[in-house]
Amino acid sequence: MSFLKRAAVALLATTAIASVATPSIAQEFKGKSAGNLIVRARGVAVVPDEDGSITTASGAATGLDGRVNNDYIPEVDFSYFVTDNIALELIAGTSRHQVKAVGGGAEINVGKISLLPPTLTAQYHFMPKERFSPYVGAGVNWTLFYGADEDAGFNSLKVNNSFGAALQVGVDYFLTDNILLNFDVKKIWLDSTLKVNLGSTALRSEVDLNPWLIGVGVGYKF
Repeated sequence: MSFLKRAAVALLATTAIASVATPSIAQEFKGKSAGNLIVRARGVAVVPDEDGSITTASGAATGLDGRVNNDYIPEVDFSYFVTDNIALELIAGTSRHQVKAVGGGAEINVGKISLLPPTLTAQYHFMPKERFSPYVGAGVNWTLFYGADEDAGFNSLKVNNSFGAALQVGVDYFLTDNILLNFDVKKIWLDSTLKVNLGSTALRSEVDLNPWLIGVGVGYKF
């Protein structure tokens, strides 16, 4: 079963239990309102949807493509409600990925690199006064690449920092007026340039990383 399916099953199961367990506090529920701050902690799968051919510095084809593996990380986000329906969300988390060169039946480990992708989205929350409150969002991402660690034979691995657009869809389910469950999916469009040396030969790739961020977690409304 995939991470996304497991997360969805876990969220639905907990929601079903909570809907039975909390009827006595229904009269106290206020939902989302202007001025609220929701802090969430999520477990997130970072799943790159990469596309990029590796060439020499002069542009000659190598027959290899750049690949970046998935990572699974903790993440914290903050949503501030400007109105009952509209919120601004900022996420904070960092992931680490193995960079590979693949092609012609070969799969070569190039090195590892970390990325820090702060993302700011403006969200519209449907049904803010209900326990089940879905939302959509759109915004911008800035990704910082750092902590390169090259594999044997490679040196000077670098990925340029980059801006990108982000779209988001998710849902909050309130167990109480303050405590909630959350399921969230983001798509980030991220183009960058990867550079590395194989010995003294300079290689590069204009790569589209375009990661999915798929998260499930809990939150607290202040």
